[in-house]
Amino acid sequence: MVPGSAGWCCLVFWLPACVAAHGLRIHDYLYFQVLSPGDIRYIFTATPAKDFGGIFHTRYEQIHLVPAEPPEACGELSNGFFIQDQIALVERGGCSFLSKTRVVQEHGGRAVIISDNAVDNDSFYVEMIQDSTQRTADIPALFLLGRDGYMIRRSLEQHGLPWAIISIPVNVTSIPTFELLQPPWTFW
Repeated sequence: MVPGSAGWCCLVFWLPACVAAHGLRIHDYLYFQVLSPGDIRYIFTATPAKDFGGIFHTRYEQIHLVPAEPPEACGELSNGFFIQDQIALVERGGCSFLSKTRVVQEHGGRAVIISDNAVDNDSFYVEMIQDSTQRTADIPALFLLGRDGYMIRRSLEQHGLPWAIISIPVNVTSIPTFELLQPPWTFW
């Protein structure tokens, strides 16, 4: 078959249809940048929940990323007041991803970033799916690698800070490659 012939054209159009029909999915990524504390001033990669939660309708130039207390956010939050109108950082485990998202939403959070509880995870993104309760959530829910979540929390503890300041979402296509500062512990 000669490239450019009808046969190649048919293959090009068939392949995406085949992938979609079989449910294969390429991860969508969303990026955020930590602005403060400075020692973790990197652009982090997260993946949105597959079938629940909202989307970002606005870009937040500076918003607080508040670690939830307790970290798993499966019930009442002792620091819920600080999460109102901010973004919560919670840990995986203890309850469903949707339950965590709803807890943050009930505390007035604008979004939730759920980091893996495996702190050595620096490459495997978990696909967050709805639980079997038929509940919904309206705020965006993102999954963050465990190593990234750990390093953000560790930096906040070392500096005695109650939250980080982030910018979210970040359009990485508008940033020159040499300025794209990603965490040094994450290798692609």
